[in-house]
Amino acid sequence: MHPEYLALIEHSLEARKRSYSPYSRFKVGASLLAGSGKIYTGANIESASYSLTLCAERVAFAKAISDGEKLFKAIAVSVSTKELVYPCGACRQFMFEFAKDLDIIVVKSSNQYVITKLRDLLPEAFERKSITSSKK
Repeated sequence: MHPEYLALIEHSLEARKRSYSPYSRFKVGASLLAGSGKIYTGANIESASYSLTLCAERVAFAKAISDGEKLFKAIAVSVSTKELVYPCGACRQFMFEFAKDLDIIVVKSSNQYVITKLRDLLPEAFERKSITSSKK
C-alpha cells in the first residue's frame, strides 16, 4: 500500500467527525489525494429535503476542483456503520468525470479497509464519449 494512503485513511476518519447528519445519523468522511499531493477532505451535509444532501466524496472533490486541482490519485471514504460502505452511484458517476482510474479506499477503521478501482465499481460508465458518439 502507498504510505500516503494511510494518511488518507486517517483524514477520512477525522472528516467523518465533522459530518452534519442530524436526520440519518449516517456519518461519512472522505479524503481525496490530488495529483499535487494535497489532501482535501469532505463530510456529508444533510438537508431536511434529502435530495439536497451532499455526499462527503462530492464535497471533497468540489473543494479540490474549486482550488484548481485537475488530477486525482485516490479517495478514502469512512462511514459510521460497522460494515464497509462503498460510494453511492451518484458519487461514482461524479468522480468518474474527473478521475477514471481513481483508487477507492473503503474504510472501516485505521487498520480495516479495502482498496479498489473506481472503474471496477462503475463498469461501462457513462462518459464524455457517450455523449459525443451520438452526434455522428
